Amino acid sequence: MPARTKPEKKTRVNAEAEQMERDLSAIRRMMRKPLADEFAKGGLTLPQKAVMQVIVGRDGISLKELSHEVSLAHSTVSGIVDRLEKQGLIERRADAGDGRVSRIHSSAPVKEFLRDKMPALSRGPLNAALERTSADERRQIGWALQRLRELLEGA
Repeated sequence: MPARTKPEKKTRVNAEAEQMERDLSAIRRMMRKPLADEFAKGGLTLPQKAVMQVIVGRDGISLKELSHEVSLAHSTVSGIVDRLEKQGLIERRADAGDGRVSRIHSSAPVKEFLRDKMPALSRGPLNAALERTSADERRQIGWALQRLRELLEGA
């Protein structure tokens, strides 16, 4: 059998890469679905979600810093924060060093959700899928993912 020419190999590799990209995208969607469904129950708007993401990542952020992070006007973010506070998702507390500044924190229920429920929701689909495999299949999947990561990191 004759060796493949470089253009043929490049075309084949490109087609394989496209299929892997589709598969990885579908995997990401399936893994995010339980968490996305849970967040949807909260009925947050997109700006509210953006604000919550920043607050969760930077607990104790000031309103000025938050406005800058989400690239929205101070008055807009202030209104969003007011609504989130009324829903019990965040708390405003005076800054210990400067009482004129308030700091925005995730509420206790949000912290509990992030600590207790979010990991299970995030890993749930993967755990369920892996439970249907053999130990050998799990090793093969793990090896393939690790190798792909190494190749991408070395690119």
